Amino acid sequence: MIGRSTIPGKTRLSALLTLFEVYSRWQVRALLFLGFSAGLPFLLVFSTLNARLADVGVETATIGFFSWLGITYSIKVFWAPVVDRLKLPLLDRLLGKRRSWMLLAQAGIATGLYLMAHVDAVSAPETMALCGLLVAFSSATQDVAIDAYRIEIADERLQAAMAATYIFGYRLALLVAGAGALYLAEFWSWQVAYEMMALLVAVGVITVLCVREPNVNHFSAASDIAERVEREAMKRSHLHPRLAHFAGWFSAAVAGPFMDFFRRYHRYALIILITVAVYRVSDIAMGVMANPFYLDFMGFSKTDVANVTKVFGFFMTIAGSMLGGVLVVKYGIRKILLLGAFLTAATNLLFVLLAQYPPSTTTLAVVVSADNLSGGVANVALIAWLSSMTSASFTATQYALFSSLMTLPGKFLGGFSGMVVAGFGYAEFFLVAGLMGVPAILLSIFMIRHGRELDALAPESRSEHNEEGKVAGTV
Repeated sequence: MIGRSTIPGKTRLSALLTLFEVYSRWQVRALLFLGFSAGLPFLLVFSTLNARLADVGVETATIGFFSWLGITYSIKVFWAPVVDRLKLPLLDRLLGKRRSWMLLAQAGIATGLYLMAHVDAVSAPETMALCGLLVAFSSATQDVAIDAYRIEIADERLQAAMAATYIFGYRLALLVAGAGALYLAEFWSWQVAYEMMALLVAVGVITVLCVREPNVNHFSAASDIAERVEREAMKRSHLHPRLAHFAGWFSAAVAGPFMDFFRRYHRYALIILITVAVYRVSDIAMGVMANPFYLDFMGFSKTDVANVTKVFGFFMTIAGSMLGGVLVVKYGIRKILLLGAFLTAATNLLFVLLAQYPPSTTTLAVVVSADNLSGGVANVALIAWLSSMTSASFTATQYALFSSLMTLPGKFLGGFSGMVVAGFGYAEFFLVAGLMGVPAILLSIFMIRHGRELDALAPESRSEHNEEGKVAGTV
């Protein structure tokens, strides 16, 4: 009896110690602040900006054109090779490659937000759009640099935990840039709101100045690229030397990341990309119709929806992210990738049941809790898995490819969600959304079964280059 009673206590103590050990690492804590820095500009060029434009009387058609600013986040893969390869004068010598790019991007964000604070959107919508483009482009560039930094600063074991704190910081920033900016605009002005948001960019700047540059073997990666550039340039020796060198650089630094991935994973490459593309389809497609379902079909008030899905849902997502970070450390990435895929599909089916009963905030809270917890677990597992497949020579570019691919199919299919609801109903739509998660489950099982082969093909562990035990952080 004594032995039986002490085992659960030891198990809980061990779990708590594991949780504390993982989330006390300086790299994990640093990603909280970098996540805040990444999330802050996002709404300020989307829904918050749209609210500002509508509030000051900009025409609806013009507001619609501002949504094109979001294209920059979807095409960041095109300039990610520049972030990977180009050393910034002076800043690179002072801060290193990743931190110098983050700092430059943050300077662009702060400048763009400050200019947006002082532009009259009614009389100069083109100027407002250009300032918004500066913010969006700088923000997308910062995303590329932060993703590369996160992957290189610690080994695979900590990736899920860093993803969890990154998500927490990111979502916290969304609250600040969303509700916070609206409160400031209501009680003071839009100018004050955007000036305060520009000031909050300092959170990211201070973090970049405090943390350490990844101790990855960039010399090896740089020499590898230099050799590739030279080889490719020699193949084009019939061209002008400068043109031959540029063609060689393009082939090695731009096409190289994609060629490296397909060459490394051979017959698994296409399956991996398909898995990346379909993993979040169920979740994204369902999310498009969530608010219309709550408000129009179920009849919940805006306050109920805000309290349950935004505020309460925020904490549930963070809890799921933290849980996912610990589970990945204890059980490995692929098992939790499968768990996340299964839970995402299963919780979508809960909305089918929710549609069958009269509106109840308690029932809504239960379903939203399950949905956000599963989403948090799935998200950190996916981010950790994608991070483990990037090569040290092409960290930023390859992860930018993955991050673009993992949202595009879901967004495209989500565009047809309204047609499904109009033709069949919400319950049928959520059933279809849940079934859309089956391919992700099957592909996750495939990844587990071929785990040893995939591990053998994976890039060399960064733990050999990172010396994370020797590097002390200041965040």
